[in-house]
Amino acid sequence: MYQPVAFAEDRPEILHDLIRTHPLGLLVSAGSQGLIADSIPFLMYPEEGEFGLLRGHLARANPHAAALRGVDDCLVAFTGPQGYITPSWYAAKAEHGKVVPTWNYAAVHVWGQPRVIDDTSWLRRLVGDLTQSQEQRRAAPWAVEEAPADYIDGMLRAIVGVEIPIRRIEGKFKMSQNRAMPDRVGVVDGLRAEGALSEPLAALVALRGEVSGG
Repeated sequence: MYQPVAFAEDRPEILHDLIRTHPLGLLVSAGSQGLIADSIPFLMYPEEGEFGLLRGHLARANPHAAALRGVDDCLVAFTGPQGYITPSWYAAKAEHGKVVPTWNYAAVHVWGQPRVIDDTSWLRRLVGDLTQSQEQRRAAPWAVEEAPADYIDGMLRAIVGVEIPIRRIEGKFKMSQNRAMPDRVGVVDGLRAEGALSEPLAALVALRGEVSGG
């Protein structure tokens, strides 16, 4: 990942938090047929290993599942808050007009050797944990145990687990840190004027750009 100093992030707790809050990762590996990529949700286990551990699952019928059994390395890319930044928000536009659009985003890339897991008990725990991680914030959380046992058994037979001990992790938070303070303020105000969908990005720009009152 290209990491200008202003945007680089290497604190594990920050990177792990982005993965927890944006768990859909793009899993990429290189096999005999070339590059393969699939988007799957992961659980982050920060306490396991030097840099943490990822767990997820793939459809057993997915060719990627078989390909992962023969690779030594894979990449998982996670994306956090992101969005288009119009130069109309910059104070510099009125001053000299030398401005262009850009795209702000937060990203975490993870590398490790994947392990494919067929154990049914392991898969049952993973599916339960994945479900609980998303249902816990709901007023009436659904649990795997609510579905018929034979139905769940059949679903588990149709998937394989993927476990990735993290050997390398990188983060990039491109949040207008390279702009002058008046421009950062303009970006925060502009994003917030767009409404709730842009608020997470606005909050990150304010935090990373040290925008007072942001």
